[in-house]
Parts: sequence; C-alpha cells; structure tokens
Amino acid sequence: MEIVSKIINVDGFEARFTGYIRHNDESFRSNRIRPALLVLPGGGYQYTSVREAEPIALKFSAMGYQTFVLDYSCAPSGARYPVALNQAKTAMKMIRENAEIWHIDPKKVAVTGFSAGGHLAASLCCLFDEDSRPDAAVLCYPVITAEEAYTHRGSIENLSGESLEKVDKDFFSMETRVQKNTPPTFLWHTWQDGSVNVMNSLKYAEALKKEGIIAELHIFPFGGHGLSLSTDETGNEDGTGTVEECASWPELANRFLKQVM
Repeated sequence: MEIVSKIINVDGFEARFTGYIRHNDESFRSNRIRPALLVLPGGGYQYTSVREAEPIALKFSAMGYQTFVLDYSCAPSGARYPVALNQAKTAMKMIRENAEIWHIDPKKVAVTGFSAGGHLAASLCCLFDEDSRPDAAVLCYPVITAEEAYTHRGSIENLSGESLEKVDKDFFSMETRVQKNTPPTFLWHTWQDGSVNVMNSLKYAEALKKEGIIAELHIFPFGGHGLSLSTDETGNEDGTGTVEECASWPELANRFLKQVM
C-alpha cells in the first residue's frame, strides 16, 4: 500500500488529502480496477475527528476500495460555507483525474461522512458540479437539517458563521436540497443518539424517497453519537463507543455500494 498526501488549497484555505492506494501485482491481478471511497470525518465543523478518518479508510481498503481522507477546513481557521464543500468537490475531481494512476473505476467513486462530515457528504451529493458528483453515499449519523427542533446547533453555526436563529434554514438543510440526480445513499443512525437526533437521517431518507432515489436506512436501537466503527479500534478509553450490533454497518454499506455502483 502507498500513502499519498496532498494539500488542497481552495478559497485560500488548505485541506489535507490522504490516499491509501492498494497496488496491483502480477501474482494475483495486475489489471485490477477498484472502486474508491472519499472519507469525510465529523467534528461539528470545529475539527476533523481522527477516529472517523484513517480507521475508516483502512477498513474499506481491506474490503477492496482505494480510500481517501479529506481533513477539510473548519471554523477555527476562519473557514465558512462553502469552503469545505469546495474542498470536497476538488477532492472528488482529483480522485477521478488520477483514476488510471490509482487503479480506480471513475464511475465507482463514493463518499462517506460522519456527523458534520455527513452534512458535508450530503451537501456534496445535493450541490455537486461537473465531475464532483459521488456515485453513491454512506452517511453515518449525519447532521442533515438546520431545523431548530432537530439540528446540531454547533455544526450549523460553525459552518455558517451565524447564530442558528439567523441562518437560512432551508439553505443549510440538506433534506430540502435533494434533487433527482442525488446519488443512491446508505444511512445509519442510533435511536439513542443524544447529539444528532435520529430525525436527521429520517428526514433525508424521506426526501430521497420523494425523488425516487434508492436508499437503505438502518436505525440501531442502542448507542450514542460518534461511534465510528463501533469496535475496540475506535472505542473510547472509558469503554464507550463500542456497540456490537452497530459494528455491522461497514459490511452492510459495502453490500449496498456493490448493488448501486
């Protein structure tokens, strides 16, 4: 495996783009072309979580994907909307532009996002431009709505630079931005999530259904927010962050991606 590290400079802000590239070899299949997955960690648009970055990339790399992590610009750097979105668009284009070098099928490039990174991934799925549309998405306990009853206030305020009361809620609510070309989407959430209400995933799934877009939604009964892989690898020192049932999500998502890409 080769690790590729690049800096994406967009709108005067820098994001780090890290690729985990699996090489072909004549001993098994020298011409193998793989799907790709762009990973967008969470962190409330305040930071990018290491627990939702490399561990995710390595998990899906083991499943046969070329994987990439984008540590996009967040609020402390002064970055506001649409800086992170433009960085994500640039990352998607970079993956496709290097498809031949990195042994990628340019028609099988998905995105996954966690929490606020899920909001960014959903934004990419709804507000894409030429060559930046993901072919599928995996949204993990995503922030979706800016509706006061269900939103994650900190994420929307960090992204917009305004108090939630002043934010254009339809503009930042991705359930209102779904279009007919929004890609097929896998979502998972926990019923008990006390940080990002499960209604975020339900609202997005409903919007996808209205547009006739294929989706798969899993709501696990137990577990808090920010579970990542929900294994010991990404669990917290106090033993939280590990829910056995939730740990099935990567395999479920992989099955979905194989069906729709």
